[in-house]
Amino acid sequence: MGLNDTNAATNDSGVTGGPDGPDTGLPTPGQGGAGGPLSGSGDGGALGGPAGGLGEPGGEPGSTSAPMPAGLTDGAYVAKFVIAVDGPAGSGKSSVSRAAARALGYGYQDTGAAYRALAWHALQQQVDLDDAAAILASWDTFDYAIGTDPDDYYVRVGGTDVTDAIRTPDVTGAVAHIAKLPDVRHRLVQLFRNVMRKTDAPGIITEGRDITTVVAPDAEVRILLTADESVRMARRSAEVTTQSAAETSAALARRDAADAKVVDFMNAADGVTTLDSTDLDFDQTVQAVVDLARAATH
Repeated sequence: MGLNDTNAATNDSGVTGGPDGPDTGLPTPGQGGAGGPLSGSGDGGALGGPAGGLGEPGGEPGSTSAPMPAGLTDGAYVAKFVIAVDGPAGSGKSSVSRAAARALGYGYQDTGAAYRALAWHALQQQVDLDDAAAILASWDTFDYAIGTDPDDYYVRVGGTDVTDAIRTPDVTGAVAHIAKLPDVRHRLVQLFRNVMRKTDAPGIITEGRDITTVVAPDAEVRILLTADESVRMARRSAEVTTQSAAETSAALARRDAADAKVVDFMNAADGVTTLDSTDLDFDQTVQAVVDLARAATH
């Protein structure tokens, strides 16, 4: 059964965990270095680029120029209920996380969109993707915003809506050049945390790569969403209509190989719950995420 097979029969949840159940090892709400709530306004988006560099004074709460609130440990993101979701390409991270956020009344953040948006921006600026310094320099004009309302999702760079443009093969091919740079990853991690701080919702699901270990290691719920490689390739092929199945599978394999050099997204870290969706349909996988969230609040 595939993740999008909504007519599949109900079966085992696919969740693995410690001996006490699937939520074993997950911190209870309020644990971690987040501290108290941070008040602030905003439209649920995050801005980056021209306002200033990371760590500089000033900037809106969701911007890359906003300083970390005083007293927070490195890696903290202020007291929102955070669900961190990692996993390889084709595992269903985006669609499952967005649907679970909607069911829970939470915000939703697709971190991969920021990598893609920066790659799109670099291509627009005709940056040499083999020149790390040039890529970093493009950050200064990277004016990024993302909608965290699961029913009002968008990605913008400056005044341009790039929600669809960042999914083209050209951008996909450029992402690896962006993602492999430690300085870029560090800046984007700060951006992701700013988005989590700024959301107006009581919680947020943030999904991508190294979310459970680097971006939000103190999240109340941390999930590795995975599936067998053949299943992931079939799902991704069904999503991409501009490429043949062979081209899509090859692209997915290249993406996994490139990302594997930077992060371990196939093995759950301590305290992270593995959710294997190989034999689950879409609704079952969403429900498993929702159940983990609700279990962590009791």
